[in-house]
Amino acid sequence: MVPVQLLPEGSTLPPPGVLLVLATALVGVVLALRRVAPQVTDQVVVAFGPWMVAGSSCYVLYQVEAVPRSVAPFFGSPTVYVSIAVLAGAVWAATAAAGFPADRWRPPSVPGIVALVGSAAAIAAVGWAFAFGVETRQGLTVAWPSVGLVIAVVLAAIVWSGLRRVAPETRITGGVGALAVFGHALDGVSTAVGIDVLGFGEQSPISRAIITFAADLPTAPVLGAAWLFVLVKLALAAAVVFLLAGYVRDEPAEGYLLLGAVAAVGLGPGAHNLLLFTIASP
Repeated sequence: MVPVQLLPEGSTLPPPGVLLVLATALVGVVLALRRVAPQVTDQVVVAFGPWMVAGSSCYVLYQVEAVPRSVAPFFGSPTVYVSIAVLAGAVWAATAAAGFPADRWRPPSVPGIVALVGSAAAIAAVGWAFAFGVETRQGLTVAWPSVGLVIAVVLAAIVWSGLRRVAPETRITGGVGALAVFGHALDGVSTAVGIDVLGFGEQSPISRAIITFAADLPTAPVLGAAWLFVLVKLALAAAVVFLLAGYVRDEPAEGYLLLGAVAAVGLGPGAHNLLLFTIASP
């Protein structure tokens, strides 16, 4: 029997020593958060958006071998997401323990500081990747990733606006709902750019199956192979936001966190795609 591949290609476990360090750090952060019991708001969850970008950007650095071997295991997949979760969780615990408010953006506040530190991490990782791309390839591929970003923003705005109009109850999801829609729009559109324009492959087996199916349709010569994947991502994001709206209303903390996780599995891969295309396009 051939085993079914569920994880994206390139996912590997780090050495036991790295696993021990990350596991210990993660347990420590989780215990700190449980002790502090921070308030979970729409703003707090949205503030982790830059951290999602930071994690994906660090994985790009690992893929192009731009990080020293001594720290490379912390940048691999899925290890890098645990590494980033530890850092982000530590910042969250520290700001919450300091008694900063969780329902406003202007610092000193939990969302403001979490977002600022995450943005600094994301900018550092992206800048590192750009510098590496310029040094090793004598240039960056900016045009198509930029086009993909613009299209994703437009599609996300259309879907989010339409969803709130058709299902007004989804408005309660606030910024987290909008982030989830945008994240999956970015993932879908960036994948389409990579597959149909830049000649990249798809690592996720489920996504690859959808793209392969669309490639065999009569529409492929006109629309390419990834258009169906974009539609599926947009439809799934809208459906999940709709289904979780009631949960957010009844259990705001748990609902926002769950919807934030949905946003992460879209925004992370989408940001990863755009950065990789920019610095490593053939």
